[in-house]
Amino acid sequence: MPNQFTSSVYGDLETYFLTDYALLDQYIGDTLWTWGRNSFGQLGVNNTTSRSTPVTTLLGGTNWKSIACGDAHTVALKTDGTLWTWGRNFYGQLGVNNTTSRSTPVTTLLGGTNWKSIASGYAHTVALKTDGTLWTWGRNDLGQLGVNNTTSRSTPVTTLLGGTNWKSIACGFYHTTALKTDGTLWTWGYNSFGQLGVNDTTYRSTPVTTLLGGTNWKSIASGYAHTVALKTDGTLWTWGRNSYGQLGINDTISKSTPVTTLLGTTNWKSIASGYGHIIALKTDGTLWTWGYNFPGQLGINDMIPRSTPVTTLLGGTYWKSIACGFYHTTALKTDGTLWTWGRNYLGQLGVNNTTDRITPVTTLLGTTNWKSIACGGDHTIALTAGQSVDFS
Repeated sequence: MPNQFTSSVYGDLETYFLTDYALLDQYIGDTLWTWGRNSFGQLGVNNTTSRSTPVTTLLGGTNWKSIACGDAHTVALKTDGTLWTWGRNFYGQLGVNNTTSRSTPVTTLLGGTNWKSIASGYAHTVALKTDGTLWTWGRNDLGQLGVNNTTSRSTPVTTLLGGTNWKSIACGFYHTTALKTDGTLWTWGYNSFGQLGVNDTTYRSTPVTTLLGGTNWKSIASGYAHTVALKTDGTLWTWGRNSYGQLGINDTISKSTPVTTLLGTTNWKSIASGYGHIIALKTDGTLWTWGYNFPGQLGINDMIPRSTPVTTLLGGTYWKSIACGFYHTTALKTDGTLWTWGRNYLGQLGVNNTTDRITPVTTLLGTTNWKSIACGGDHTIALTAGQSVDFS
């Protein structure tokens, strides 16, 4: 329970909690931890000193709900529905109506308490509200904001397509991907390698549907110039740049339309993507990686790229969730432990040094109550689960 609640308030809260446990999350969220590169204040600790072990943001609190990272900026939601940003702001990606970087969390100019989910590209931010509207801001030189022009914005704007039926979002470096509640998949922005999936390499400044179409898309992720998506039937699809084999189809030829990975199968559960590598979980709890592998972000004890999915050296069937930075990978196990591997020159693995790792290691903080993770270019953000309340 947050310290600001007095004993007189506890009784009132208890009455509500006993009738609606969903309200509990409004008061008991999660603690936010950051580590790695901090050149632009992206760790939110009121300085620009990089950290190789997890630290809490200056704003602190235990009411954080979800997190996302760009190259050098961070975005987070609180349980009260407010949206906070910090870090690099050269293109207005913090959404505060200026281009001044911040080393402590600030709220976007649009404000409000109805933010639902967030995603970040290299220097742009995308967010959904509870009313189903989609908002974008930040860098827009390649049309990644979806507003039918290439003018960067320092305050949130809605995409040209508009509507109140947006469901989920993901960002590549310079392109954006989103799903609607009807199961359709939309893309816009940078498209030099076909990452929009529309059978050409023409940039789009407004949302378009992939060539594959359909209404059975379930989840999405994006890398530098490639896109990954899951369908409701459990199949995994990739398209875009394939220089390092990141499409998982046993070659290095880029594709401008969606293709299935060589491994196939219909039991894919979740996906994440870095600069040139992909991480995916199956329903059996196994973790698979492929693509670029310098300096070891695949976690297979070498630095050789793979163009087909392989399991990490740690293996096992107990993986729960995943996230990728440019060249490092982070994953949670069902036992609540957090594991990292890959590039570590700025401490982004959280192991109190700057040595790269080619196999998974646990962060210095340890603990078994890690709940969710996100990765920026060279920094990592994670939430630890809030503590339960005893009203006895």
